[in-house]
Amino acid sequence: MADQPSTTTASKKRKVLTDAKGSFTEAPIQPVISNGSHSDPVGESPQPKLLHKVKNKRSILALAVADAKIYAGTQGGEILVQGSVLGLFIPTNIKLLFSSGGDALVNWYDLSQKDTRPLPDLASHPSQRNHRFFDSKGPGGVRTPRSSMEDEQLATGGQTLEIHKDHILQYAHYGYVYCMLLASGLYGDQEILLSGGGDGAIKLWQLDQMNCGAITPLASLENGDDSVLALALNGTILYGGRLEGEIHVWDLDTRQLIRRVKAHSVDVLALSVGQGLILSGGANGIAKKFNSRYECVGRWEAHEQLILASATAAYKGMDIYITGGNDNSIAIWDIGVCAQARIKHPESSNEELLESLKRFVYYRTVSSKPEYTEDCRRGASWLRNLFKRFGADTEMLNTEDNRNPVVYARFHGKMPKGKAKRILFYGHYDIVSADNKQQTWDADPFDMQSVNGYVYGRGVSDNKGPVLAAVYAVADLLTKQQLNSDIVFLIEGEEESGSRGFERAVQKNKELIGGVDWIILANSYWLDDYFPCLTYGLRGVVHATVRIESKRPDLHSGVDGSYLLNEALKDLVAVIAALSGPRGRVQIPGFYDSVLAVTAEENERFDAISKTLLEHNPKLGDVRRLTESFKARWTQPSLTIHHTKTSGAPTSSIIPRSATAALSVRLVPNQSAMAIQNSLDRVIREAFDKLESSNKVFIDFDHTADPWLGDPSNEIFTTLEEAVIEAWRLGEQEQQKSDLVGRATMNELTRDKSKAPPKTSSTLGNGSERSSNDPAIAVKFDSPSLPEQKAPLASPRKPLYIREGGSIPAIRFLEKEFNAPAAHLPCGQASDSAHLDNERIRISNLYKSREIFRKVFRDLHLKELLK
Repeated sequence: MADQPSTTTASKKRKVLTDAKGSFTEAPIQPVISNGSHSDPVGESPQPKLLHKVKNKRSILALAVADAKIYAGTQGGEILVQGSVLGLFIPTNIKLLFSSGGDALVNWYDLSQKDTRPLPDLASHPSQRNHRFFDSKGPGGVRTPRSSMEDEQLATGGQTLEIHKDHILQYAHYGYVYCMLLASGLYGDQEILLSGGGDGAIKLWQLDQMNCGAITPLASLENGDDSVLALALNGTILYGGRLEGEIHVWDLDTRQLIRRVKAHSVDVLALSVGQGLILSGGANGIAKKFNSRYECVGRWEAHEQLILASATAAYKGMDIYITGGNDNSIAIWDIGVCAQARIKHPESSNEELLESLKRFVYYRTVSSKPEYTEDCRRGASWLRNLFKRFGADTEMLNTEDNRNPVVYARFHGKMPKGKAKRILFYGHYDIVSADNKQQTWDADPFDMQSVNGYVYGRGVSDNKGPVLAAVYAVADLLTKQQLNSDIVFLIEGEEESGSRGFERAVQKNKELIGGVDWIILANSYWLDDYFPCLTYGLRGVVHATVRIESKRPDLHSGVDGSYLLNEALKDLVAVIAALSGPRGRVQIPGFYDSVLAVTAEENERFDAISKTLLEHNPKLGDVRRLTESFKARWTQPSLTIHHTKTSGAPTSSIIPRSATAALSVRLVPNQSAMAIQNSLDRVIREAFDKLESSNKVFIDFDHTADPWLGDPSNEIFTTLEEAVIEAWRLGEQEQQKSDLVGRATMNELTRDKSKAPPKTSSTLGNGSERSSNDPAIAVKFDSPSLPEQKAPLASPRKPLYIREGGSIPAIRFLEKEFNAPAAHLPCGQASDSAHLDNERIRISNLYKSREIFRKVFRDLHLKELLK
């Protein structure tokens, strides 16, 4: 039979369920390290230590571990069902036992229910009945002799289990059911059974806990006809062992095949996951271990013949790996010795970072449009797989109302447990929409392109590029074994939509996340295109929608217009006008009472910023006016009316039935978003009541965010400052040369070169607002200077400490939730055009950000030690 994994005959076999005290006999041996392999190890790695070996009289076909016991399925034994036990699984709650075999059946037994039926007569077991094929007469009229029940030594002790007829699923696969496992947390709180069969399919089954674990089909993963002989699960990554030595890697979030690994030269009959390793067993008795990059890091001879089953478990502080084979033995291995060298972290080049960013940009993770929900999920899954590739513990944190999940990842530093500090990096993988129907982009916004030292694409600057720079910085430290602190990543998928569900997801999983010592984010830009910055303050925001409606339909102003009519739009204008007074002063009582005065230290800091910017670009004006503009945007609250909308056709003669206005209030540190929301609601309703209108007013608060003010003198900012100085030590002249003409590996955009990147209102420096074919940019390496470019000094220079007028809902929430200080590193330039057409980030900024994160993740804990 083509999918038969064993060298045994095709005669009928029976199932065994036994603990480690069954009829086994001990036979301790030492592992033999075999030379020559189809997949040679990539580096030195300790081999597992053999702890114990027990012998049986039959082949070991399936293994499961629960409650400090080893359950083995063999060719002879106590679960009396026709066919061999090829798959055996016990859930962690030890209530259900699942088994499968060469009869194409999946069976389940409820261990929590007492079986009141009389013990079965073993002589009436199906294995003792005549089989139309196996017991038919052969040539010469002779039947194949069969063994008798008396001749077979069964395991002693234990319990005899009889599967109820209603707990048997016929034809679960079209062939043998070789393997099974149970997964929880894949799709909400429900448990999912996975099975692999001789038909080449991996099937997902939904369990009905109210019906003794009855299973119904959910999905099928298919890729070829080769038998699926073994399964192992790590989070949402599923590994399937197949004929001819392949391991298929599936992403259960997207149900896609993401990789094929040629692991053995023979069939892969056993798979397990433990201690960051993928452990596989082949039909030649050789066991192998692979790291998270699917590189073979060790191999040894575990059995004399076939390895037919394996399992991993923790027992008395040890991480153990258990194998069973057709040499009639079970071997127990200590794989804890492999943990220290389980992953050989290779050096990750900057080119690899760019390739990852290109792939990340490909996913249209637009959180504001439901049609991109699947893209958001795929983008989150891709990011999670990247974390796994670098060795992180990672999970998807579900959000309320089925919003986009939060990707959680944790990298473990080398400091001892209890002494390790923990840094939380916050970012987001969602983006704003990038509709290119009007050809306003120079290229496809989701196909990242490199031009003259910049990469263009939606999300490259906000926020996918900075997130990957931080991830690759951790990978660098792991490679060099210099990661001292634990690094936790929380990358959400709803930031561009007000961080919907983020707070509840964090609170719900706070035990998983653990304590936090510092918080870092990188979600903004420099003031201009030349001077690196650190952000220590953000404004908060209250977004509201005010709608006034009439009971009447849309009317014609000539036919029905009169002073007797309360018009919705006039009421809306009157209400909105009441919110703001002369010189833009907000007319909410007590609105300015809690606003902090600007300190003398901050006045000096703002003046210094203005002088620095004016050195490069005198056209910005004088120091006083530039400083006042910063103070107005950074330290003072404001109110903005974004747009209005009316019902009816857009003609000049319509009296609209309803009118709507969208507005926002920007808050400054020491103001409370909730207090301002309540005050705004009250003032709007009072202004409407004064109109004595027959219309009705409705107020919806879309989302809010508290303002944030950090401490520029604390250890996280001082560490960031040192890292920025070190990374940007060279003068801008030298850097610009490298950026503009030193990228021989970058591909040119196939586009109209006469188009220039759009000018944006946020650009304070004009040096980079050039077309890619501008002659002034076409310099050579030996050019003494860049035309019209005034560079900062080449000597180390402190970054500009700035505040910003924008809002990030998560930052103040995370500070309060974890009682930890936060700091903000802007990675991009003012001309990045985030949220606009032709969004970009300078490649050197991406690389320098990686350097900065690397230093901060390595050195921040030292600041605490020096206190």
